[in-house]
Amino acid sequence: MANEFIQVATIAGVDSDGSAGAQADLHSFFMRGTYGTLILTAAVAGNSYGIHAAHIIPDDFIDAQFKAVGEDLQIRACKTGMLANATVMENVAKNLRQYDFGPLVLDPVISTKHGNLLMEQSAFETLKRVLIPMATVITPNFYEAEHITGQTLDTKEKIVAAAEQIHALGAKNVMLKGRHDSPEQTTVADYVLLESGKSFWLTGPYYPTERKNGTGDTLSAVITAELGKGAAVEDAIRTAKTFVDTAISHEIQVGHKFGPINHWANPIVTPEY
Repeated sequence: MANEFIQVATIAGVDSDGSAGAQADLHSFFMRGTYGTLILTAAVAGNSYGIHAAHIIPDDFIDAQFKAVGEDLQIRACKTGMLANATVMENVAKNLRQYDFGPLVLDPVISTKHGNLLMEQSAFETLKRVLIPMATVITPNFYEAEHITGQTLDTKEKIVAAAEQIHALGAKNVMLKGRHDSPEQTTVADYVLLESGKSFWLTGPYYPTERKNGTGDTLSAVITAELGKGAAVEDAIRTAKTFVDTAISHEIQVGHKFGPINHWANPIVTPEY
């Protein structure tokens, strides 16, 4: 009998140009040698110029997807992406309590780099109250961390304090992604606070490119894939950081403006079977 593939899940929206959301997650799962599944929460009509329309998936269909996957597959780890409102968040949390999908990587998708808001304002308290306490790892970007904490993160000391504040909300491990929107910067510094109390900075080069769509999705998806394979959280985070840096540094030309990162720049991990 063939070896069972490691199965992981993304609970996210799809982006019609394939650059972000569930498509970026599934690309990442594949590249890291895991079998990716999808619980669809939203459908977005977007391209390299921006988002033009969005549709939220009804609760009963989200329930049906969880049931279909949860009663058949063996999900070893999962991640969230676009959860647009409090109702969707509450429903996803309910299903994650019902079905064992393993460690949860929470990517708190709030807005796009185009400035499009992907989460209703009323949902932020639900995010903090319901989902963050369920997270094995949370991966907010710089602006998402500011929104969650209500703080201006203009010093390293404030970034450290923000990670501690998010950890206090219940997330076991925090990866606070560094700011990467200044043409003057040469590096990007992410701050990691682990459940054990260990903390460290992960610093990599800053790449001045507009081909960065799907960066956050990919980072959290690679962490998910590695956790599904049994990796320690710190190792999963370090692997994801290297994967994303490599994908950003090897541009591909898709679309006219804000294009996707290049997953193919990384070596494919082939599972045994």
